[in-house]
Amino acid sequence: MTIHPVDRAALRPRVEKALAVFLADRRAHMAGIDAGLAPLADAVEAFVLGGGKRLRPAFAYWGYRGAGGDDRDDVVSALAALELVQASALMHDDLMDASDTRRGEPAVHRRFAMLHDRERWQGGAAGFGAAAAILLGDLCLVWSDEMLHESGLDPVTVARARPVFDLMRTEVMIGQYLDVLTQASADTSVKRASQVARFKSAKYTVEHPLLLGAALADAPTALSEAYSAFGLPLGEAFQLRDDVLGVFGDPVATGKPAGDDLREGKRTYLIVMALAHAAPADRDTLAAALGSPDLDESGVAQLRRIITESGALARTEAYIAELTSTALAALEAAPVEPEAAEMLRELADAAVHRAT
Repeated sequence: MTIHPVDRAALRPRVEKALAVFLADRRAHMAGIDAGLAPLADAVEAFVLGGGKRLRPAFAYWGYRGAGGDDRDDVVSALAALELVQASALMHDDLMDASDTRRGEPAVHRRFAMLHDRERWQGGAAGFGAAAAILLGDLCLVWSDEMLHESGLDPVTVARARPVFDLMRTEVMIGQYLDVLTQASADTSVKRASQVARFKSAKYTVEHPLLLGAALADAPTALSEAYSAFGLPLGEAFQLRDDVLGVFGDPVATGKPAGDDLREGKRTYLIVMALAHAAPADRDTLAAALGSPDLDESGVAQLRRIITESGALARTEAYIAELTSTALAALEAAPVEPEAAEMLRELADAAVHRAT
């Protein structure tokens, strides 16, 4: 039986345990303030512990090991903080995109709107849900800081990792805004599509976790530069795969309705290629339908046909392959410990060849 690279070194259960312990402590703290905070604790535990690929801690862990770092539980606890950054980004992303589901369950803003309805509270349920999702996402971002600091690592090691951790979180927020701006301005340039992919996802999915692991191991500059050369193109390939799944993915596997990216009007590389190469009538149909929340299954099927026949899907798959090849070549040339290099190759494969 093949072991998924995230499960090597028992990494997944160790990350899960660290998160569970941390969140249980935060639940106890909130319970001491007010019983009305229990739904917040329930929601964050369900969201953070209820799923997720755990790729970011895995890239960070093997980046750390690749720099000669020893296997340590305090390092795993520190790297598990990346999952709280991810939780924050996804909670806010779902709200901004008006997505009803995440991993097959109600998105956080929908969960709290449903709570408002059940309790028959005053005011609007949607507004309450949006406020709760914003605040819980903010709380997860604050907690990511706390988890890093309370991991058990010595202050000098934590201080060495801080610049990477802070830059990562800053650039995630910048990427999120660029995504919103691109939808609003209907920018269909390849440059903007790549910029959004790079800052919204690529950097904080692969490059920055690798650099965080390298910083914890006090890696030399040459290795950090090699990790960037590997991580940035691979992270972009990861996001392009996400974009393909957002249009062509199986809802059972992705946990989100088919065609959600089309309803949200995402100007991804896939869509930019379709708009550039589709026949004029098809291009007009695609442009008119993008961003329509009422797009039904037949409409999604029509847009999928246009995207495929335009050659956009094939071009995107080719670009994914090109980016992955560039990343692996950089890894091959990098001064990485052999076991870690093999794990990073396996993680690269898992990142770009996936159904969720």
